[in-house]
Amino acid sequence: MNNLFKFFTPKDKKFQPLFEQAGSNVLKISEALLLAVSAKDLDERKKHIDEIERLEHVGDDITHSIFLELSKNFITPFDREDIHALASAVDDIADYIHASASNIQLYQITNIGDAMVKLAELLVEMCTDLDKAIKELRSFKNIRVIADACVRINSGENQADNVCNLAIARLFEFETNAIELIKQKEVLQTLEMATDKCEDAANVLESILVKNA
Repeated sequence: MNNLFKFFTPKDKKFQPLFEQAGSNVLKISEALLLAVSAKDLDERKKHIDEIERLEHVGDDITHSIFLELSKNFITPFDREDIHALASAVDDIADYIHASASNIQLYQITNIGDAMVKLAELLVEMCTDLDKAIKELRSFKNIRVIADACVRINSGENQADNVCNLAIARLFEFETNAIELIKQKEVLQTLEMATDKCEDAANVLESILVKNA
């Protein structure tokens, strides 16, 4: 009966393109973050942080468009709750990456440790998988791509937890400047929260997969 319903349901021309834009945009944001934390020149770092801010605004516009379409359309490609949850999770990833980058600049953090770079690398990997998985929602022809991407994202979030916890432990052990410790700790935890939101998005994708594959 579910397959019969899908046959008569018009092909989605609104939500999927918007989700693909959101996936592509959050991947670009993660890549800009990695460039920012890898930059040695402060002017170059600021350029990448400014780009993160621009892309975050683009993401906000995409999310708003998804919610607007959700309010106007009775028939949706999958559950309305899942559409809302996936759009929110992707938007949250962008928000936390933006917050991390903004705080690096606001707090004038010049010492970018290996842990921040590693977290940024993990975010690029996770957002790459998220982008691939979202593209597969168009047809559900290769559900293994979605399932494997979700497994890798969950693994990446576990790695991020370990990286963040170890980095904070080392801060308390070796950092003698209390103010610097607080700054570094907040940025690390905000980056780790971005990986949590990647896992949230993966969980929504798994829910969509179970209901529609």
